[in-house]
Amino acid sequence: MLPYVNIHTHRPTGSGIELRTAGVHPWDAATQDAATLGQRLGGAQAVGETGLDFVRGADRAAQLSALRTQLRLARERGLPVVLHCVRAFEPLMRELAASEPRAVIFHGFIGSPEQARQALAKGYCLSFGERTFASPKALAALRGTPLSQLFLETDDSPVPIAEIYARAAEAKGVPEEVLQRAILDNYKRIFTGGEYEGPGRTKSDK
Repeated sequence: MLPYVNIHTHRPTGSGIELRTAGVHPWDAATQDAATLGQRLGGAQAVGETGLDFVRGADRAAQLSALRTQLRLARERGLPVVLHCVRAFEPLMRELAASEPRAVIFHGFIGSPEQARQALAKGYCLSFGERTFASPKALAALRGTPLSQLFLETDDSPVPIAEIYARAAEAKGVPEEVLQRAILDNYKRIFTGGEYEGPGRTKSDK
């Protein structure tokens, strides 16, 4: 049985694959020192969640400073970044273009289909969770995201990751096992440098 990849959760269950991250959230940019994050990374697989939130959190200057510090660290360590983005898509895209992280995952993506297309065109990945299914524009973005750039998550929701996968598979019109295999491959490619080749899977099975 294929494991579920939960790319971002505040409620770890210890089952499946749950990404380990460390970062300074834009809400905490004024109270946490991003400059010392490198000493706290430990076994983190990615820097995050970092990003920009122009609705709440620290002032914009503090958020931008913390973000730039973390993007620089991610590049130095060769780590992917997991991003929080609320009403700050264009500024965040400019910061990413200037830093060019190894890999980028927009977690909890709630942007428009056009914003999704812009991020996907840069090779970034998008992750969707429970809130997706209450937003027509986010649902359209999910449907338009290629399997090769897709992740799913629970974030802070108590909804099981298996339910998120089932609903996402239905929305995209693909079998759930196909969705699981694709997301597992994405995880392996970005975080372990390989592809999943478990039961029923071959190198030609894309």
